[in-house]
Amino acid sequence: MNQEWLKQLAPDRAPAPPSWWPLAVGWWMVIAFIVLLMIAAWWWYRSKAATVRRQQRMALAELQRIGLLDDHHAVARGVQNLLRRYALTLFGHERVAKLSGMHWLQFVAAHGGDAFAGETGRSLLSAAFGGSASSHREQWLDAAQQFIRRAPRFKPQVQRT
Repeated sequence: MNQEWLKQLAPDRAPAPPSWWPLAVGWWMVIAFIVLLMIAAWWWYRSKAATVRRQQRMALAELQRIGLLDDHHAVARGVQNLLRRYALTLFGHERVAKLSGMHWLQFVAAHGGDAFAGETGRSLLSAAFGGSASSHREQWLDAAQQFIRRAPRFKPQVQRT
C-alpha cells in the first residue's frame, strides 16, 4: 500500500459524543407524564381532604341544630344518630354498622371521642333508647363535637382476612 495515498485521505473525524441536553422527545414525554401524575395525585389528595373538611363542617352545623332542641331524649337520639352517620361516612360500613352498646362507645372513644368512655356515653345510650334522660346534655354535645373534630385524624385500617 502506498503511504502517499493514505495521506491524501481526510483525517478521521468521529462524531461528537451525544449530549444530555437538549433532551430527546421521549424524555420530554416522560417528564410531562411525571408532572401530570404529580398534579393528579395532589388534586386527589386535596379533594379527599376537602371532602372530609366539608363533612366535618356539616356535622358540626347539624350538632348545633340538635343542641337547640328542648327534649333531652331528642337531643340524645340526635347526637347518637349523627355520630353513627358520621362514623359510617369516615370509617365505612364494615367497621361501624355492626357496633352497638358498649362496643359502639369503645369505638367512638378510641377514635377521638374520649368523653364517651365513661358515664357520659352510658347516659347518652340510655336516653337515646328510651331510658332515663339525665342532665348530661352539655357533656353529650361537647363530647360529640370532640369526636367530630378529632375523628378524621384517625385513618381507617384495612382488615385482612
